[in-house]
Amino acid sequence: MTTTRRDALKAVAGSVALASLSIEGALAQAGGKFVYANNSPYDNLDPHTIFDTARAASRFNLYDGLYRWVDNPPKMIPWLAESHTVSDDGKVYTFKLRQNAKFHDGKPLTSADVVYSIERILALKKGPASLYLDSVKPGSTQAPDPHTVVFNLNGPSAIFLTTVPDILVVNSALVKANEKDGDWGEAWLTRNEAGSGSYALRRHDPAVGFTARRFAEHFAGWTGQPFDDLEFRTVLETNTRVLGLIRGDFQGADGYLPYDQIQRLRQSSNVQIIEQESMRVFILALNCTKPPMNNPNFRRALAYAFDYDGFIKSIMKDSVSRNPGPNPNNIWGTPAGLKGYSYNLEKAREELKKVTEPLRPITINALAGFSESEQAATLFQSTLRQIGIEVVVEVSPWSVVSSRMRKADTQADIVPLWKSTYYVDPNNWVGELYGTRYHGTRTFSYYSNPEFDKRLDRALVSSDQDERRKLYEEMTQMVNDDAAGIFVYNTRWYGPYSSKVEGIRFSPVSNGQDIRWASLKR
Repeated sequence: MTTTRRDALKAVAGSVALASLSIEGALAQAGGKFVYANNSPYDNLDPHTIFDTARAASRFNLYDGLYRWVDNPPKMIPWLAESHTVSDDGKVYTFKLRQNAKFHDGKPLTSADVVYSIERILALKKGPASLYLDSVKPGSTQAPDPHTVVFNLNGPSAIFLTTVPDILVVNSALVKANEKDGDWGEAWLTRNEAGSGSYALRRHDPAVGFTARRFAEHFAGWTGQPFDDLEFRTVLETNTRVLGLIRGDFQGADGYLPYDQIQRLRQSSNVQIIEQESMRVFILALNCTKPPMNNPNFRRALAYAFDYDGFIKSIMKDSVSRNPGPNPNNIWGTPAGLKGYSYNLEKAREELKKVTEPLRPITINALAGFSESEQAATLFQSTLRQIGIEVVVEVSPWSVVSSRMRKADTQADIVPLWKSTYYVDPNNWVGELYGTRYHGTRTFSYYSNPEFDKRLDRALVSSDQDERRKLYEEMTQMVNDDAAGIFVYNTRWYGPYSSKVEGIRFSPVSNGQDIRWASLKR
Protein backbone atom coordinates (compact mmCIF):
# COMPACT_ATOMS: atom_id res chain seq x y z
CA MET A 1 0.00 0.00 0.00
CA THR A 2 2.67 2.51 0.98
CA THR A 3 5.99 3.50 -0.46
CA THR A 4 9.18 4.59 1.18
CA ARG A 5 9.94 8.26 1.66
CA ARG A 6 12.49 8.01 -1.14
CA ASP A 7 9.85 6.66 -3.51
CA ALA A 8 7.45 9.39 -2.47
CA LEU A 9 9.97 12.03 -3.42
CA LYS A 10 10.34 10.55 -6.88
CA ALA A 11 6.69 11.38 -7.38
CA VAL A 12 7.54 15.06 -7.20
CA ALA A 13 10.07 14.80 -9.97
CA GLY A 14 13.12 14.73 -7.80
CA SER A 15 13.09 18.51 -7.46
CA VAL A 16 12.76 18.52 -3.68
CA ALA A 17 15.13 17.08 -1.11
CA LEU A 18 13.61 15.94 2.16
CA ALA A 19 15.97 16.59 5.06
CA SER A 20 15.65 15.48 8.63
CA LEU A 21 14.82 18.14 11.20
CA SER A 22 17.21 18.55 14.08
CA ILE A 23 15.33 19.56 17.21
CA GLU A 24 17.57 21.29 19.72
CA GLY A 25 16.53 21.21 23.34
CA ALA A 26 19.03 23.64 24.81
CA LEU A 27 17.70 26.73 26.51
CA ALA A 28 18.01 29.99 24.63
CA GLN A 29 19.12 33.29 26.05
CA ALA A 30 17.03 36.43 25.61
CA GLY A 31 17.97 38.27 22.45
CA GLY A 32 16.30 41.67 22.19
CA LYS A 33 14.17 42.96 19.32
CA PHE A 34 14.34 42.52 15.55
CA VAL A 35 12.69 45.24 13.44
CA TYR A 36 12.09 44.51 9.74
CA ALA A 37 11.24 47.37 7.36
CA ASN A 38 8.92 46.19 4.59
CA ASN A 39 7.92 47.91 1.37
CA SER A 40 4.31 46.67 1.49
CA PRO A 41 1.63 46.94 4.19
CA TYR A 42 0.85 43.98 6.43
CA ASP A 43 -2.85 44.73 6.03
CA ASN A 44 -4.12 41.16 6.56
CA LEU A 45 -2.76 38.34 8.74
CA ASP A 46 -5.02 35.50 7.60
CA PRO A 47 -2.67 32.71 6.39
CA HIS A 48 -5.39 31.23 4.19
CA THR A 49 -6.26 34.41 2.29
CA ILE A 50 -2.89 36.19 1.98
CA PHE A 51 -0.42 34.37 -0.24
CA ASP A 52 2.25 36.69 -1.57
CA THR A 53 5.90 37.29 -0.82
CA ALA A 54 5.51 40.92 0.21
CA ARG A 55 3.39 39.90 3.20
CA ALA A 56 5.06 36.54 3.91
CA ALA A 57 6.30 37.41 7.40
CA SER A 58 3.05 36.60 9.19
CA ARG A 59 2.80 33.20 7.49
CA PHE A 60 6.36 32.14 8.25
CA ASN A 61 6.65 33.45 11.80
CA LEU A 62 3.17 33.04 13.28
CA TYR A 63 2.20 29.70 11.70
CA ASP A 64 3.57 26.24 10.99
CA GLY A 65 2.95 23.76 8.18
CA LEU A 66 3.44 20.02 7.95
CA TYR A 67 6.72 20.55 6.11
CA ARG A 68 8.81 23.67 5.62
CA TRP A 69 10.95 25.08 2.80
CA VAL A 70 14.40 26.23 3.93
CA ASP A 71 17.80 27.18 2.49
CA ASN A 72 18.99 27.78 -1.06
CA PRO A 73 18.63 25.75 -3.24
CA PRO A 74 15.33 25.18 -1.44
CA LYS A 75 14.75 21.89 0.34
CA MET A 76 11.79 20.60 2.30
CA ILE A 77 12.23 19.51 5.91
CA PRO A 78 9.73 17.80 8.22
CA TRP A 79 8.06 20.31 10.51
CA LEU A 80 4.71 19.59 12.18
CA ALA A 81 4.83 16.21 10.46
CA GLU A 82 7.63 13.78 11.25
CA SER A 83 7.16 11.71 8.09
CA HIS A 84 4.76 10.73 5.34
CA THR A 85 3.94 7.84 3.04
CA VAL A 86 2.27 7.71 -0.37
CA SER A 87 0.01 4.97 -1.70
CA ASP A 88 1.03 2.98 -4.76
CA ASP A 89 -1.55 4.78 -6.92
CA GLY A 90 -0.29 8.21 -5.79
CA LYS A 91 -3.67 9.28 -4.40
CA VAL A 92 -3.31 8.80 -0.64
CA TYR A 93 -0.80 10.82 1.42
CA THR A 94 -0.53 9.88 5.09
CA PHE A 95 1.33 12.19 7.49
CA LYS A 96 2.44 11.38 11.03
CA LEU A 97 2.38 14.45 13.29
CA ARG A 98 4.73 15.30 16.11
CA GLN A 99 3.19 14.84 19.52
CA ASN A 100 4.72 17.86 21.24
CA ALA A 101 3.37 20.69 19.06
CA LYS A 102 0.96 23.17 20.62
CA PHE A 103 -0.74 26.41 19.73
CA HIS A 104 0.06 29.74 21.31
CA ASP A 105 -2.87 29.37 23.72
CA GLY A 106 -1.48 26.04 24.95
CA LYS A 107 -3.92 23.76 23.12
CA PRO A 108 -2.22 20.66 21.66
CA LEU A 109 -2.05 20.66 17.87
CA THR A 110 -3.77 17.57 16.45
CA SER A 111 -4.81 16.09 13.14
CA ALA A 112 -8.27 17.62 13.59
CA ASP A 113 -6.66 21.07 13.28
CA VAL A 114 -4.97 20.03 10.03
CA VAL A 115 -8.27 18.76 8.63
CA TYR A 116 -10.02 21.99 9.64
CA SER A 117 -7.24 24.03 8.02
CA ILE A 118 -7.47 22.35 4.61
CA GLU A 119 -11.28 22.52 4.74
CA ARG A 120 -11.03 26.23 5.53
CA ILE A 121 -8.62 26.83 2.63
CA LEU A 122 -10.96 25.04 0.23
CA ALA A 123 -14.03 26.88 1.51
CA LEU A 124 -12.52 30.37 1.35
CA LYS A 125 -11.10 29.79 -2.16
CA LYS A 126 -8.46 32.45 -1.65
CA GLY A 127 -4.70 32.55 -1.07
CA PRO A 128 -3.26 29.04 -1.51
CA ALA A 129 -6.63 27.45 -2.39
CA SER A 130 -5.84 27.27 -6.09
CA LEU A 131 -3.10 24.74 -5.29
CA TYR A 132 -5.64 22.26 -3.91
CA LEU A 133 -9.05 22.91 -5.47
CA ASP A 134 -8.42 20.45 -8.31
CA SER A 135 -6.92 17.68 -6.18
CA VAL A 136 -8.57 17.79 -2.73
CA LYS A 137 -12.35 17.60 -2.38
CA PRO A 138 -14.02 19.09 0.70
CA GLY A 139 -14.61 16.37 3.28
CA SER A 140 -12.03 13.97 1.81
CA THR A 141 -9.24 14.57 4.35
CA GLN A 142 -9.33 12.30 7.40
CA ALA A 143 -7.96 12.26 10.95
CA PRO A 144 -8.02 8.57 12.01
CA ASP A 145 -6.22 9.44 15.25
CA PRO A 146 -4.93 12.67 16.87
CA HIS A 147 -1.51 12.36 15.21
CA THR A 148 -2.34 10.97 11.76
CA VAL A 149 -3.67 12.94 8.78
CA VAL A 150 -4.74 11.28 5.54
CA PHE A 151 -5.20 13.29 2.33
CA ASN A 152 -7.29 11.38 -0.21
CA LEU A 153 -6.65 13.10 -3.53
CA ASN A 154 -8.98 13.01 -6.54
CA GLY A 155 -6.11 11.57 -8.54
CA PRO A 156 -2.33 11.53 -8.69
CA SER A 157 -0.73 14.95 -8.31
CA ALA A 158 2.80 15.77 -9.36
CA ILE A 159 2.90 18.91 -7.22
CA PHE A 160 0.90 18.04 -4.08
CA LEU A 161 3.89 17.19 -1.86
CA THR A 162 5.75 20.33 -2.89
CA THR A 163 2.74 22.43 -1.85
CA VAL A 164 2.18 20.77 1.53
CA PRO A 165 4.21 23.48 3.36
CA ASP A 166 1.50 25.95 2.30
CA ILE A 167 -1.16 24.15 4.34
CA LEU A 168 -0.60 26.34 7.38
CA VAL A 169 -2.37 24.95 10.44
CA VAL A 170 -4.75 27.09 12.48
CA ASN A 171 -6.21 26.45 15.93
CA SER A 172 -9.62 25.10 14.94
CA ALA A 173 -11.24 25.66 18.34
CA LEU A 174 -10.09 29.27 18.50
CA VAL A 175 -11.13 30.10 14.94
CA LYS A 176 -14.52 28.43 15.35
CA ALA A 177 -15.12 30.47 18.50
CA ASN A 178 -14.63 33.62 16.41
CA GLU A 179 -16.64 32.68 13.35
CA LYS A 180 -19.33 35.12 12.29
CA ASP A 181 -22.20 34.22 10.00
CA GLY A 182 -20.36 31.21 8.63
CA ASP A 183 -17.27 33.17 7.54
CA TRP A 184 -14.78 30.59 8.84
CA GLY A 185 -13.41 33.30 11.15
CA GLU A 186 -12.10 35.28 8.18
CA ALA A 187 -12.98 38.70 9.60
CA TRP A 188 -11.35 37.84 12.92
CA LEU A 189 -8.18 36.29 11.47
CA THR A 190 -7.55 39.39 9.40
CA ARG A 191 -6.41 41.17 12.55
CA ASN A 192 -5.66 38.25 14.92
CA GLU A 193 -3.83 34.95 14.77
CA ALA A 194 -4.45 31.33 15.75
CA GLY A 195 -1.10 29.71 15.07
CA SER A 196 1.59 27.55 16.61
CA GLY A 197 4.53 29.34 14.98
CA SER A 198 7.83 30.42 16.43
CA TYR A 199 6.37 33.81 17.36
CA ALA A 200 2.98 34.79 18.77
CA LEU A 201 1.18 37.95 17.74
CA ARG A 202 1.12 40.83 20.21
CA ARG A 203 -0.24 43.74 18.17
CA HIS A 204 -1.43 44.44 14.64
CA ASP A 205 -2.24 47.71 12.92
CA PRO A 206 -2.90 47.39 9.16
CA ALA A 207 -1.38 50.83 8.58
CA VAL A 208 1.74 50.20 10.66
CA GLY A 209 2.51 46.47 10.75
CA PHE A 210 2.62 43.87 13.50
CA THR A 211 4.68 42.84 16.51
CA ALA A 212 5.19 39.32 17.87
CA ARG A 213 6.75 37.66 20.92
CA ARG A 214 8.93 34.56 20.86
CA PHE A 215 6.93 31.42 21.64
CA ALA A 216 9.21 29.76 24.20
CA GLU A 217 7.28 26.46 24.02
CA HIS A 218 7.62 25.99 20.27
CA PHE A 219 8.15 22.30 19.49
CA ALA A 220 11.45 22.90 17.65
CA GLY A 221 13.08 24.41 20.73
CA TRP A 222 15.47 27.35 20.85
CA THR A 223 19.24 27.74 20.97
CA GLY A 224 21.69 30.63 20.92
CA GLN A 225 20.32 34.13 21.36
CA PRO A 226 17.09 34.27 19.32
CA PHE A 227 15.15 37.49 19.25
CA ASP A 228 12.51 37.79 21.94
CA ASP A 229 10.48 40.31 19.95
CA LEU A 230 9.81 40.90 16.27
CA GLU A 231 8.36 43.94 14.59
CA PHE A 232 7.47 43.94 10.92
CA ARG A 233 6.91 47.55 10.01
CA THR A 234 5.53 49.08 6.82
CA VAL A 235 8.08 51.56 5.41
CA LEU A 236 7.21 52.43 1.83
CA GLU A 237 9.99 54.95 1.14
CA THR A 238 13.19 53.29 -0.04
CA ASN A 239 15.39 56.04 1.39
CA THR A 240 13.74 55.70 4.80
CA ARG A 241 14.44 51.97 4.87
CA VAL A 242 18.06 52.52 3.87
CA LEU A 243 18.70 55.27 6.41
CA GLY A 244 17.01 53.20 9.11
CA LEU A 245 19.37 50.31 8.43
CA ILE A 246 22.41 52.57 8.51
CA ARG A 247 21.31 54.18 11.78
CA GLY A 248 20.51 50.83 13.35
CA ASP A 249 16.77 51.52 13.66
CA PHE A 250 16.03 48.44 11.55
CA GLN A 251 17.71 45.04 11.77
CA GLY A 252 16.50 43.88 8.36
CA ALA A 253 14.74 44.94 5.17
CA ASP A 254 13.66 43.46 1.85
CA GLY A 255 16.50 42.00 -0.19
CA TYR A 256 15.31 43.55 -3.43
CA LEU A 257 16.33 47.15 -2.90
CA PRO A 258 17.66 49.06 -5.93
CA TYR A 259 21.28 48.05 -6.48
CA ASP A 260 22.62 51.57 -5.96
CA GLN A 261 21.04 51.48 -2.50
CA ILE A 262 22.64 48.10 -1.81
CA GLN A 263 26.00 49.61 -2.71
CA ARG A 264 25.24 52.51 -0.40
CA LEU A 265 24.49 50.08 2.43
CA ARG A 266 27.75 48.22 1.83
CA GLN A 267 29.57 51.36 2.97
CA SER A 268 28.04 51.18 6.45
CA SER A 269 29.71 49.21 9.22
CA ASN A 270 26.26 48.74 10.76
CA VAL A 271 25.00 46.70 7.79
CA GLN A 272 25.86 43.34 6.24
CA ILE A 273 24.66 42.25 2.81
CA ILE A 274 23.83 38.56 2.34
CA GLU A 275 23.89 37.78 -1.38
CA GLN A 276 22.05 34.79 -2.91
CA GLU A 277 20.71 33.77 -6.29
CA SER A 278 16.94 33.80 -5.98
CA MET A 279 14.10 32.30 -8.03
CA ARG A 280 12.09 35.47 -8.55
CA VAL A 281 11.40 36.45 -12.14
CA PHE A 282 10.66 40.06 -13.07
CA ILE A 283 8.01 40.17 -15.78
CA LEU A 284 5.66 42.61 -17.39
CA ALA A 285 2.34 40.84 -16.99
CA LEU A 286 0.14 41.36 -20.05
CA ASN A 287 -3.64 41.20 -19.74
CA CYS A 288 -4.33 39.02 -22.77
CA THR A 289 -8.10 39.56 -22.84
CA LYS A 290 -8.68 43.18 -23.87
CA PRO A 291 -8.24 44.27 -27.51
CA PRO A 292 -5.66 44.84 -28.84
CA MET A 293 -3.87 42.97 -26.00
CA ASN A 294 -5.57 39.74 -27.08
CA ASN A 295 -3.75 39.92 -30.43
CA PRO A 296 -0.41 38.01 -30.42
CA ASN A 297 1.00 40.42 -33.04
CA PHE A 298 0.34 43.36 -30.75
CA ARG A 299 1.89 41.53 -27.80
CA ARG A 300 4.95 40.67 -29.88
CA ALA A 301 5.25 44.34 -30.77
CA LEU A 302 5.26 45.10 -27.05
CA ALA A 303 7.87 42.41 -26.39
CA TYR A 304 10.20 43.89 -29.03
CA ALA A 305 9.69 47.40 -27.64
CA PHE A 306 11.10 46.80 -24.14
CA ASP A 307 14.75 47.79 -23.70
CA TYR A 308 15.99 44.73 -21.79
CA ASP A 309 19.71 45.54 -21.87
CA GLY A 310 19.15 49.17 -21.04
CA PHE A 311 16.98 48.28 -18.07
CA ILE A 312 19.37 45.62 -16.74
CA LYS A 313 22.57 47.61 -17.27
CA SER A 314 21.45 51.18 -16.55
CA ILE A 315 18.73 50.74 -13.96
CA MET A 316 19.66 47.39 -12.37
CA LYS A 317 23.42 48.04 -12.72
CA ASP A 318 23.99 44.47 -13.97
CA SER A 319 22.96 43.13 -10.57
CA VAL A 320 20.53 40.63 -12.16
CA SER A 321 20.61 38.05 -14.94
CA ARG A 322 18.60 38.22 -18.18
CA ASN A 323 15.82 35.63 -18.02
CA PRO A 324 14.27 34.95 -21.45
CA GLY A 325 11.28 32.93 -20.27
CA PRO A 326 8.78 32.62 -17.42
CA ASN A 327 10.76 30.06 -15.41
CA PRO A 328 13.84 31.22 -13.49
CA ASN A 329 17.14 30.24 -15.06
CA ASN A 330 18.01 27.98 -12.11
CA ILE A 331 15.16 25.45 -12.50
CA TRP A 332 14.28 22.88 -15.14
CA GLY A 333 11.37 23.28 -17.56
CA THR A 334 12.82 25.78 -20.07
CA PRO A 335 13.90 24.48 -23.51
CA ALA A 336 17.63 24.65 -24.13
CA GLY A 337 18.64 27.77 -25.99
CA LEU A 338 15.30 29.53 -25.57
CA LYS A 339 15.65 32.87 -27.32
CA GLY A 340 13.79 35.62 -25.61
CA TYR A 341 12.79 38.84 -27.30
CA SER A 342 15.34 41.59 -27.80
CA TYR A 343 14.89 45.34 -28.02
CA ASN A 344 14.18 45.99 -31.68
CA LEU A 345 11.82 48.81 -32.60
CA GLU A 346 11.87 47.93 -36.30
CA LYS A 347 10.54 44.44 -35.54
CA ALA A 348 8.04 46.01 -33.13
CA ARG A 349 6.73 48.23 -35.93
CA GLU A 350 6.52 45.23 -38.30
CA GLU A 351 4.37 43.33 -35.78
CA LEU A 352 2.26 46.43 -35.19
CA LYS A 353 1.46 46.68 -38.91
CA LYS A 354 -0.23 43.28 -38.67
CA VAL A 355 -2.70 44.58 -36.08
CA THR A 356 -5.97 45.53 -37.79
CA GLU A 357 -8.03 46.66 -34.81
CA PRO A 358 -7.76 50.31 -33.71
CA LEU A 359 -5.10 51.14 -31.15
CA ARG A 360 -5.95 52.77 -27.83
CA PRO A 361 -3.95 54.11 -24.87
CA ILE A 362 -2.42 51.29 -22.82
CA THR A 363 -2.43 51.38 -19.01
CA ILE A 364 0.61 50.29 -17.02
CA ASN A 365 -0.04 49.79 -13.30
CA ALA A 366 3.27 49.92 -11.41
CA LEU A 367 3.77 48.90 -7.76
CA ALA A 368 4.18 51.75 -5.29
CA GLY A 369 7.30 51.38 -3.15
CA PHE A 370 9.01 49.10 -5.70
CA SER A 371 11.29 51.40 -7.65
CA GLU A 372 12.13 48.85 -10.38
CA SER A 373 8.42 48.41 -11.14
CA GLU A 374 7.95 52.16 -11.43
CA GLN A 375 11.13 52.60 -13.50
CA ALA A 376 10.15 49.78 -15.86
CA ALA A 377 6.78 51.48 -16.42
CA THR A 378 8.41 54.82 -17.19
CA LEU A 379 10.99 53.28 -19.52
CA PHE A 380 8.34 51.27 -21.37
CA GLN A 381 6.09 54.31 -21.70
CA SER A 382 8.94 56.13 -23.44
CA THR A 383 9.81 53.36 -25.91
CA LEU A 384 6.19 52.55 -26.76
CA ARG A 385 5.55 56.15 -27.71
CA GLN A 386 8.31 55.81 -30.28
CA ILE A 387 6.22 53.22 -32.14
CA GLY A 388 2.97 55.14 -31.77
CA ILE A 389 1.46 53.51 -28.68
CA GLU A 390 0.27 55.91 -26.00
CA VAL A 391 0.67 54.80 -22.39
CA VAL A 392 -0.91 55.92 -19.12
CA VAL A 393 1.14 55.00 -16.03
CA GLU A 394 -0.60 54.44 -12.70
CA VAL A 395 1.19 53.68 -9.42
CA SER A 396 -0.67 51.70 -6.74
CA PRO A 397 0.18 49.70 -3.57
CA TRP A 398 0.52 45.95 -4.05
CA SER A 399 -2.72 45.31 -2.15
CA VAL A 400 -4.60 47.38 -4.74
CA VAL A 401 -2.79 45.87 -7.73
CA SER A 402 -3.33 42.30 -6.52
CA SER A 403 -7.02 43.00 -5.89
CA ARG A 404 -7.43 44.32 -9.43
CA MET A 405 -5.68 41.25 -10.85
CA ARG A 406 -8.35 38.89 -9.52
CA LYS A 407 -10.52 39.75 -12.53
CA ALA A 408 -9.49 40.27 -16.13
CA ASP A 409 -11.79 43.26 -16.58
CA THR A 410 -10.22 45.15 -13.64
CA GLN A 411 -6.57 44.24 -14.24
CA ALA A 412 -4.48 46.85 -16.04
CA ASP A 413 -3.11 46.11 -19.51
CA ILE A 414 0.44 45.79 -18.19
CA VAL A 415 1.74 45.24 -14.64
CA PRO A 416 5.53 45.22 -13.99
CA LEU A 417 6.02 42.81 -11.08
CA TRP A 418 7.76 39.68 -9.85
CA LYS A 419 6.68 36.05 -9.81
CA SER A 420 8.16 34.58 -6.66
CA THR A 421 8.70 31.05 -5.37
CA TYR A 422 5.91 29.35 -3.42
CA TYR A 423 6.91 25.78 -4.25
CA VAL A 424 9.84 24.49 -6.26
CA ASP A 425 8.44 23.25 -9.55
CA PRO A 426 8.09 24.98 -12.96
CA ASN A 427 4.35 24.85 -12.45
CA ASN A 428 4.90 27.62 -9.88
CA TRP A 429 5.82 29.85 -12.82
CA VAL A 430 4.76 28.88 -16.34
CA GLY A 431 1.89 26.63 -15.23
CA GLU A 432 0.22 29.06 -12.84
CA LEU A 433 0.88 32.16 -14.91
CA TYR A 434 -0.62 30.85 -18.16
CA GLY A 435 -2.89 27.90 -17.41
CA THR A 436 -6.60 28.57 -17.87
CA ARG A 437 -7.33 26.58 -14.70
CA TYR A 438 -5.61 29.34 -12.68
CA HIS A 439 -7.66 32.24 -14.04
CA GLY A 440 -8.82 34.42 -11.17
CA THR A 441 -6.43 32.85 -8.69
CA ARG A 442 -2.77 32.53 -9.69
CA THR A 443 -2.63 33.93 -13.24
CA PHE A 444 -1.09 37.28 -14.15
CA SER A 445 -2.26 37.22 -17.76
CA TYR A 446 -5.60 35.51 -18.42
CA TYR A 447 -3.89 33.84 -21.35
CA SER A 448 -5.84 30.89 -22.76
CA ASN A 449 -4.48 28.26 -25.14
CA PRO A 450 -6.12 24.80 -25.44
CA GLU A 451 -2.86 23.15 -26.51
CA PHE A 452 -1.06 24.67 -23.53
CA ASP A 453 -3.84 23.52 -21.18
CA LYS A 454 -3.74 19.99 -22.59
CA ARG A 455 -0.03 19.71 -21.76
CA LEU A 456 -0.51 21.31 -18.35
CA ASP A 457 -3.23 18.81 -17.43
CA ARG A 458 -0.83 15.96 -18.23
CA ALA A 459 2.14 17.53 -16.44
CA LEU A 460 0.14 17.90 -13.22
CA VAL A 461 -0.56 14.17 -12.94
CA SER A 462 2.52 12.56 -14.47
CA SER A 463 5.06 10.83 -12.22
CA ASP A 464 7.58 10.61 -15.06
CA GLN A 465 10.17 13.35 -14.64
CA ASP A 466 11.35 13.19 -18.25
CA GLU A 467 7.79 13.54 -19.50
CA ARG A 468 7.11 16.48 -17.19
CA ARG A 469 10.31 18.20 -18.30
CA LYS A 470 9.32 17.87 -21.97
CA LEU A 471 5.78 19.13 -21.31
CA TYR A 472 6.90 22.21 -19.41
CA GLU A 473 9.51 22.98 -22.05
CA GLU A 474 6.79 22.86 -24.72
CA MET A 475 4.51 25.08 -22.65
CA THR A 476 7.32 27.58 -22.12
CA GLN A 477 7.99 27.72 -25.86
CA MET A 478 4.29 28.33 -26.55
CA VAL A 479 4.15 31.21 -24.11
CA ASN A 480 7.27 32.69 -25.67
CA ASP A 481 5.95 32.35 -29.23
CA ASP A 482 2.65 33.99 -28.27
CA ALA A 483 4.37 36.74 -26.23
CA ALA A 484 1.95 36.02 -23.39
CA GLY A 485 4.24 37.99 -21.10
CA ILE A 486 7.41 40.08 -21.23
CA PHE A 487 10.21 38.33 -19.34
CA VAL A 488 13.09 40.48 -18.17
CA TYR A 489 15.35 39.04 -15.46
CA ASN A 490 15.88 36.58 -12.63
CA THR A 491 16.67 38.29 -9.35
CA ARG A 492 19.65 38.14 -7.10
CA TRP A 493 18.74 38.65 -3.46
CA TYR A 494 20.84 41.17 -1.52
CA GLY A 495 19.53 40.81 2.01
CA PRO A 496 20.49 43.83 4.12
CA TYR A 497 20.69 43.07 7.84
CA SER A 498 22.27 44.59 10.88
CA SER A 499 25.88 43.55 11.28
CA LYS A 500 24.89 42.34 14.76
CA VAL A 501 22.55 39.69 13.35
CA GLU A 502 23.53 36.13 12.44
CA GLY A 503 21.73 32.94 11.46
CA ILE A 504 19.63 34.35 8.63
CA ARG A 505 18.49 31.27 6.72
CA PHE A 506 17.57 32.53 3.28
CA SER A 507 15.23 30.56 1.04
CA PRO A 508 13.68 31.82 -2.21
CA VAL A 509 10.35 30.70 -0.71
CA SER A 510 10.46 32.92 2.39
CA ASN A 511 12.73 35.64 0.95
CA GLY A 512 14.50 36.38 4.22
CA GLN A 513 11.33 37.00 6.25
CA ASP A 514 11.57 33.72 8.20
CA ILE A 515 13.31 34.92 11.38
CA ARG A 516 13.14 31.66 13.34
CA TRP A 517 16.87 30.96 13.09
CA ALA A 518 18.14 34.52 13.40
CA SER A 519 19.89 35.71 16.54
CA LEU A 520 22.21 38.34 17.93
CA LYS A 521 25.90 37.68 17.42
CA ARG A 522 27.57 36.45 20.56
